[in-house]
Amino acid sequence: MTRDLRRRIAVVMIFLAAVLGAAGGVWRYGYLQALDQLAQRGEADLTLAADRLTGQLQLYQQLAVLMAKHPAVAGYLSGIQSGPSDELMQQAADKTSALDVLLVDHAGWVLASAHGTEPANLAATPYFRRAMQGALGEAHGLNTQTGRRAYYFAAPVFRRSGQVGGALIVVADIDRVEAEWRGARPAVFFTDDKGDVFITNRSELLFWRHTRAGGLMPPDGPEPPFTRRDVGGYDIWSERWSPYVPTRALYLRRDLPRIGMTAEALIDVDPAMRLAWLQASAVAVVLLAFGAVLFLTLERRRTLALANAQLETRVIERTAELTLANEALRHEVVERTAAEAALKKAQADLVQAGKLSALGQMSAGISHELNQPLMAIQQYADNATAFLERGKPETAAQNLTRISAMARRMARIIKNLRAFARQESEPVARVDLVGVVESALELSEPRLRQDGITLDWTPPSTPLYVMGGEVRLGQVLVNLIGNAADAMSGAPVRRIEIALRREGARICMDVADTGPGIREPERIFDPFYSTKEVGASEGMGLGLSISYGLVQSFGGAIRGRNRATGGAIFTVELTAATEEQAA
Repeated sequence: MTRDLRRRIAVVMIFLAAVLGAAGGVWRYGYLQALDQLAQRGEADLTLAADRLTGQLQLYQQLAVLMAKHPAVAGYLSGIQSGPSDELMQQAADKTSALDVLLVDHAGWVLASAHGTEPANLAATPYFRRAMQGALGEAHGLNTQTGRRAYYFAAPVFRRSGQVGGALIVVADIDRVEAEWRGARPAVFFTDDKGDVFITNRSELLFWRHTRAGGLMPPDGPEPPFTRRDVGGYDIWSERWSPYVPTRALYLRRDLPRIGMTAEALIDVDPAMRLAWLQASAVAVVLLAFGAVLFLTLERRRTLALANAQLETRVIERTAELTLANEALRHEVVERTAAEAALKKAQADLVQAGKLSALGQMSAGISHELNQPLMAIQQYADNATAFLERGKPETAAQNLTRISAMARRMARIIKNLRAFARQESEPVARVDLVGVVESALELSEPRLRQDGITLDWTPPSTPLYVMGGEVRLGQVLVNLIGNAADAMSGAPVRRIEIALRREGARICMDVADTGPGIREPERIFDPFYSTKEVGASEGMGLGLSISYGLVQSFGGAIRGRNRATGGAIFTVELTAATEEQAA
């Protein structure tokens, strides 16, 4: 194995280790992110299950309180009337699905029951002793008569003298409470202060007990395999207790002091792991693809370097032979140099011709606008001479009036062209925005007429004064109109809409077109950014960037966006001039 081959293998192994590390980092990050979402949903599900359980048990608690105030119950324990029958207790149990309803005297003897009175004494039970203290007693356990899980609520029954005469006990059937959410996700179980699972939506976990390691074990049998680890602050359990309990689960718990239990949930983390593996695999594939391309590129360069070295060796060997040929080539180099100089001169001439052509295109419209009035002036002058010779001075005066109007029109066009070409250096001042729009439209009118573009512009009845520079504002508007015309070169409908509106202390000018819209609105004001083809003569992508700087120099703003109906719209916001600024 050569040294170069060993070096290449070492580089590949280092790259693979780096890819493995990056994929592991992505897996770790994605897994923790997924665990965050699982924990949030799990907390919500655990809260919902706890609220559902406490809400269902609260119904039996309220039943015990209300039955304790029943006239038949309170009257009997006060010695006013005969004792209530078992039928009253049975009716209450049937209507509420309670496992049993009991009336107990102050000595703990059962006086009435929904299942018939049997000699029984409950004086030793904690919930009865709590009720005899005048408070609501609660407890849970297995019912001695049915062997079913039950939750006991004991409400004190007060005599007319105010003393506790006994207790009304409602026994809730836990199996009926669980029936509505048994088998639902996630796996939820409620443990008492001893750590025993008393209520759960997974029946196979009933009466399992917490171990010292934190897991659960059945009441009779060996402790099943169980491991737990901390992942980013989350407690992850690994076990195989049941097909309906996730093998890898996020463990959540919440204390419920109201019923003396702890709500616990196991959230399946396999979806989070699959998502993390998918993200890590995607990153690994991308990195491996990049590494493969890089490796192939380097191998190609290495091959080219070897070939170059061989070529250099051959060149050195043939140097002597080429010395004579070099003398012959010198003459050819001189000829090629002369040809290259001629080519550069021709290219410079072509560039200059292109510049002149662009200038001709720009001045063609203005020349046409001036040529029409000149021809009309010549015709009206000839007509005026003829009318004067015929002795019609009134008609000749009308022609002279038309000649004056044509001259004023030409003067206005030249004035606007001169103002547009002038380098403005005056500071920001009060400018009539309506007049600026009119001047810019007069300069752009030949281009719009040539391209068949319809102009939608209704000037306001009164001037709108803003703070800015007249020439620079005109330059901004001419740029916007020119860009709109360029954008609509292939559009079936060509229309430019210009509107002025006031928004508080700002005056806005909207220039909208019916072109294809803006491809990248966030980049339109970047220097040298253009959607025109490379080498096109329409511009270098500086028009909007220059306009952006000009508007900002006035303290205004310019923005562009696409319209919902199609096309683009540019809005120029300027500060309205106040009377104090005008003064």
